[in-house]
Amino acid sequence: MLRWLLPVVALAVAVAYDLPGAEAQSRGRAGDFDYYVLSISWSPSYCAAAGSRADPRQCDSGRPFAFVVHGLWPQYERGWPQFCRTDGRKRLRGREIDGILDLMPSRGLIRHEWSKHGTCSGLSPQGYFRTVRQAWNKLVIPRRYERLESYLSIDPRSVEKDFLAANPKLRADAIAISCKGRRLTEVLVCMDRNLNFRRCEAVDRRGCRARKVVMPPVRGHR
Repeated sequence: MLRWLLPVVALAVAVAYDLPGAEAQSRGRAGDFDYYVLSISWSPSYCAAAGSRADPRQCDSGRPFAFVVHGLWPQYERGWPQFCRTDGRKRLRGREIDGILDLMPSRGLIRHEWSKHGTCSGLSPQGYFRTVRQAWNKLVIPRRYERLESYLSIDPRSVEKDFLAANPKLRADAIAISCKGRRLTEVLVCMDRNLNFRRCEAVDRRGCRARKVVMPPVRGHR
């Protein structure tokens, strides 16, 4: 029973990192949205917050996960669609889950993200997760965050500046840093439907207001 429960509890922690404060819609029409938000999570913050309840694939596998994909979220200019209706041909299958585990190292999270957000993209599961990978590949992760070996106390604005420097086409009004408690949790990047960076005031104004946040070190160093 406990083994079954661990991924469920871990998923609840991950889901809590969804974009705060925006106006969600109870239902949406698949393919009807304005832009995407690529959400990348700082995996060590999730593992620290979840503790013994963390998904072992993500936190105890020995792999040095740093930033990982939380999701690619279709958005309206205000709010977002969710849990859109799809036909049976767009049912998520094991091969799509296996194919994205290197970027989203939690099966429970992958299922949740498809159900809540992917169904609103208007794409098949294969097409949606291919788009997730393409969006990830558009974003350059600053090198200092690839193998963080010790706790880092940092101003969230400095993290944003690092991403802007690493991505010359990214503007300050297209990115937001999220935090929860003292920890940095996510970086949110807005992209148009062609995966070009675009401004998004609704996301940008909800960025972390803390003066300092902590980034726990990457696990799995040898």
